[in-house]
Amino acid sequence: MVRGRGNAVTINDVARLAGVSPGTASKALNGRGQLRSETRRRVVAAAEQLGFHTNLLARSLQEGRTYTVGVLTTDSFGRFTIPIMLGAEDALAAGQMSVLLCDGRGDRIREQHYLRTLLGRRVDGLIVTGRTTDPRPSLGRDLPVPVVYALARSDDPDDLSMLHDDQQGAGLAIRHLLATGRRRIAHVTGPERHLAARDRAAGTVAALAAAGEPLILDQPLWGEWSERWGRQAATILMRSGAEFDGIFCGSDQIARGVADALREAGRRVPEEVGLVGVDNWEVMVEGCRPPLTTVDLNLTELGHAAASKLLRAIEGHPLEKGVQLLPCRLVTRHSTEMSPL
Repeated sequence: MVRGRGNAVTINDVARLAGVSPGTASKALNGRGQLRSETRRRVVAAAEQLGFHTNLLARSLQEGRTYTVGVLTTDSFGRFTIPIMLGAEDALAAGQMSVLLCDGRGDRIREQHYLRTLLGRRVDGLIVTGRTTDPRPSLGRDLPVPVVYALARSDDPDDLSMLHDDQQGAGLAIRHLLATGRRRIAHVTGPERHLAARDRAAGTVAALAAAGEPLILDQPLWGEWSERWGRQAATILMRSGAEFDGIFCGSDQIARGVADALREAGRRVPEEVGLVGVDNWEVMVEGCRPPLTTVDLNLTELGHAAASKLLRAIEGHPLEKGVQLLPCRLVTRHSTEMSPL
């Protein structure tokens, strides 16, 4: 092991082991500069091998930063916040940043209390997240730190809001069902008052129209984000007399309920009906019978992208404005295996 003077490992030792300049090593460990991910990983690995630790207190005093980021959420269950946090922490770790999580529980007063607390701790930036894409009140324009909204849509167009693209995700689901031979497709989704449900319905209708196919019943079946509604909706669909061979559901919970009702009625999935959900929620997709094809919202990647934008803003780069949509991806399982018909 290479040691510096007095047996203390220095940044020069790390640079030497990683095969880079001291300046590049410093940028890699501080999360600064436009470095290749391979270079950054090599420097971090060298620092870990040598047991090199930067003095964050000294850096904080010198640079006027605390190397902490506050995360405000309204998702008390963590269903959406946890993957967002995992992605954000991966990005923030490059800058040796720590995260302080506060759950406002959808209470505006509680959220304002946590906002004051985080600002009092002099966090370097804020990520606002939640469990819905519906517009929410902005934290305001006069905050002393940059703010990025992730899986949360600020009602102020001057804020940066980063969201998954629900219409694009719905298009993936419909085109997949069509590719597996389904032509009579229905859409069962959540409450019409929710923007996510409306966007997924719009994406469904657009993808079917582009293929020259109608939506069964001519409209989505609106309901709740629950298995119970999925069972009810499947019953409504079967009693309508309409022929269908594919169902795109607005959530995995709904899809699991639909699968149960179809199985109880003797309708086979995927032989007679192809079924797709949204969320890629492991407990639902693996618990569904058969295992469920679903649209993954890429929440971890969304968290990583939001934190990366925040890091650049903390470093002094202008923060972008408006809504940015990130693509979803399709995860195929047994519920949409190719129809033999």
